[in-house]
Amino acid sequence: MTAIWQDRLDHLKATIEEDIARGGYYGAVLQVGRGGTLVFDEAIGHAYAGGERELKRDDVFSLFSVTKAFTNLLVMLAIEEGRFQLTTKVRDVLPEFTGQPREEATFYHLLTHTAGMPGVWSPKPGMYLDRLEELFEASIANVHGQTPPGERCDYSPLVNHVLMGTALVRTDPKGRNYQTLLAEDLFEPLRMHSTSMGLRADLGERHVRPDMRGTVPIKHLSRNIEGDHALFEDPDVEAPHVGCASTCGDLWRFAEMLRREGELDGVRILSPRMIRLARKVHTGDKPNELYRGVALRSGWEVPPANQGLGFQVRGEGVFHHLFGQLSSPETFGNYGAGSTMFWVDPEADVSFSFISTGVMTQAANIERCGKLSDIALSACL
Repeated sequence: MTAIWQDRLDHLKATIEEDIARGGYYGAVLQVGRGGTLVFDEAIGHAYAGGERELKRDDVFSLFSVTKAFTNLLVMLAIEEGRFQLTTKVRDVLPEFTGQPREEATFYHLLTHTAGMPGVWSPKPGMYLDRLEELFEASIANVHGQTPPGERCDYSPLVNHVLMGTALVRTDPKGRNYQTLLAEDLFEPLRMHSTSMGLRADLGERHVRPDMRGTVPIKHLSRNIEGDHALFEDPDVEAPHVGCASTCGDLWRFAEMLRREGELDGVRILSPRMIRLARKVHTGDKPNELYRGVALRSGWEVPPANQGLGFQVRGEGVFHHLFGQLSSPETFGNYGAGSTMFWVDPEADVSFSFISTGVMTQAANIERCGKLSDIALSACL
């Protein structure tokens, strides 16, 4: 392994401390690995605005849309097992998914956010978002195709992963529910012991309640607990788009499996061929319509979507990006709601896992994460 610039890693910690002191966010846990060895492992700042609880490395956080990465992996596994293919039309597995033009969408379109449906945060106003079957039924009834699949890249906050989660349950040869499927096929084999779909009861004491700070456009309602975002505190949740909780360390193990092209500690989840296909850009020069708006409001150049199979990919060019400017083109990962991110740079042999408290706006989070990513990569000589 090549050298690590320790002064630059010290600067990474100092930069986070300065950002917190300025009120950008409350705190962060960050792990950076090079060639499988942790070179940065810090919990910095606090869980909440009042500063009454210092963050710890084993704190449990709501992952928001990083949950999608776990759903994506299980879809890739299902493809490798032959349960369906990238080219399979969604309606062939989920016959309720009818109506033009959406019924022409394939699982490839779902994974690349090119299925042609609008990017809605809830399929029906005011509904509970904690039950997969109800989310599926509401999505079928209320979210219809706007453009032919493949024509545009519209980031899907919810519907694509509700469809994929339902397809995984229906094609599971063991007949498991979604919570069990995730635990047995992904979290347990990777020894992600502090990760669960829904906030598992034994993780509650370590859980840091998310503070949205007015940055998230919808409520995340649970039928079991009161509160605008109670879904993130409820153990009885099946939401394949946002429902998981985890630690920074568990998320780093997930990233490490991806860095090692599908295997960790002798356990293989996916084949190297699937990982290599997933980290390619599959959307050409198309912009991501959600982030077109973010860029225009911020006065930035509109970037390409650079969608892989389920992952965001860095791609070529200089533009605002969560993974920074120093990451190689096949750097890939996922992020969640202004607070959570992981990425893997295959060329630099670096894995990066970041979870913060005090949810930021989209533009501020892109700038923050890009800056921290560049500092981390600059330490890898």
